[in-house]
Amino acid sequence: MKGNAIVGQSGGPTSVINASLAGIVQAARDAADITAVYGMRWGIEGFMAGNVVDLSAEPDVAIDALRRTPSSILGSSRHKVTDADLPAILEQLKAFNVRTLFMIGGNDTMDTIHRVTAYAAAQGYDLCGIGVPKTVDNDLYGTDHTPGYGSAARYVALSAQQAGRLARDMQKVDQFVIYQSIGRDAGWLTAAAALARRDEGDPPHLVYLPERVFDPDRFLADVREAHRRYGFVSIACGEGLKYADGTPVSASRTTDKFANVEYGAMGGSSVGLNLHRMIADAFNWRGEFQITESLCMCSIDRATPVDQDEAFLCGRAAVELASAGATGVMVTLVRTSNAPYACTTGTAPLKDVAVRAKPMPDDYINDAGNYPTAAFLDYVRPLVGELPAYASLLYTPVTRLTPPGRILP
Repeated sequence: MKGNAIVGQSGGPTSVINASLAGIVQAARDAADITAVYGMRWGIEGFMAGNVVDLSAEPDVAIDALRRTPSSILGSSRHKVTDADLPAILEQLKAFNVRTLFMIGGNDTMDTIHRVTAYAAAQGYDLCGIGVPKTVDNDLYGTDHTPGYGSAARYVALSAQQAGRLARDMQKVDQFVIYQSIGRDAGWLTAAAALARRDEGDPPHLVYLPERVFDPDRFLADVREAHRRYGFVSIACGEGLKYADGTPVSASRTTDKFANVEYGAMGGSSVGLNLHRMIADAFNWRGEFQITESLCMCSIDRATPVDQDEAFLCGRAAVELASAGATGVMVTLVRTSNAPYACTTGTAPLKDVAVRAKPMPDDYINDAGNYPTAAFLDYVRPLVGELPAYASLLYTPVTRLTPPGRILP
């Protein structure tokens, strides 16, 4: 049914989420069944309050510039839609004559589209709902990878590479360094740090991922061995590491008088700090930790061309699906070749994406649980692109000369 379309951005941003928005707007302007394309200010939360802008009125130059603009330009929200919200959402859809709903986001966003379209149908209102994937965590079900992941993975790889040089050159001062990456339940982003390791002795030496139970005794043994072999140790870790009983590593192992788990410094949010404390206590070494948090979500200077192009492609594909009569699906990326890399789009049902996640496969993590495998590196390398090659020196020793007739101490 002919009417207006609306698009919203939800959850954390990425470096390329606006490229998907540009793809939607440009394609929607050419779609015969879409009268105008609107935008939600501040996601579904803003939409319920009637905060809607006319993206059709934006100049072409501004829409095109979105492809190179980081973060979520419409403003985001993490509001979780409840059943009580659905009547208000439907009222706004009717008020703006919205017949096509696009949302760019992750699992919760896909659940929102699914529930809104199902409610609209139950109320006799024709509404098409299409999801566009977005997350730096890369844990969305049904897609080879998510727009935003490749650029964030490059951020992590470059950070690990450069921090690794720092750790190598400062090893006489700091015997270890820990780099903490976001990724609460999935290690896709943290694992990208392994791309920085070109030679056997290069950092990072150890990588710990949420898909594996964290064993502190095994961890300290790994650290001791790496330090013995390389003279220092570089570690990458995901923020979601957990002990065997499910307790986050970001929490302490003790409880207060109310039997509540006590959290460490920084509100228990820092795995890196707690691992730092473990190593310092066990070996009496000095070390550093680096936590970038959300910077990888908005660093357009490290965005990859592949990621930008695919994000835009997903936006256009969403409009094409809607025009073809599809609904209740999320656009997916389908890898058709790895060497040379090639990718196209497909679909996954929103109801499946909303309730399922995609952890790293077992064959992407080594048996020791402390490093990604070559299979993972083959998977991620085309998404990240080439990393810079830095200088190496031979360090050829110079023999000290002894002047004639003089005995040197």
